[in-house]
Amino acid sequence: MLYKQSIQTNDHDEMIDITSSVKELIKKSGVPNGVAYVYCAHTTAGITINENADPDVKHDMLMRLDEIYPWNHVKYKHAEGNSASHLKASTVGSSQVVIIEHGELILGTWQGIYFCEFDGPRTRNYYVKVMEG
Repeated sequence: MLYKQSIQTNDHDEMIDITSSVKELIKKSGVPNGVAYVYCAHTTAGITINENADPDVKHDMLMRLDEIYPWNHVKYKHAEGNSASHLKASTVGSSQVVIIEHGELILGTWQGIYFCEFDGPRTRNYYVKVMEG
């Protein structure tokens, strides 16, 4: 089963916890055991798994990505002016795979699935492919 989800981002850089949305899709699918592929089809956004207990983790990650990939750099050549967002998206990655066991995602105690916006605000889509096995 393939599910397309829309998400509205509100900031230029932001990490939005989509864990509950993915869990709802797992339940909807009825797949007891298998995998969920969470995929972002954008070049300036991504998907990651990280801590969801302390909001400072999101802050620190976004801050550090901004330090590594500043928005303005004299050597950037990309005409749209958003080279930093492309670099951040490539660093984070476009997808994650999570195991499903007994109808539940297998995530660590503090883990959550995040949609990472690096060129917002925008209306974005991400996809969840649920496969039994």
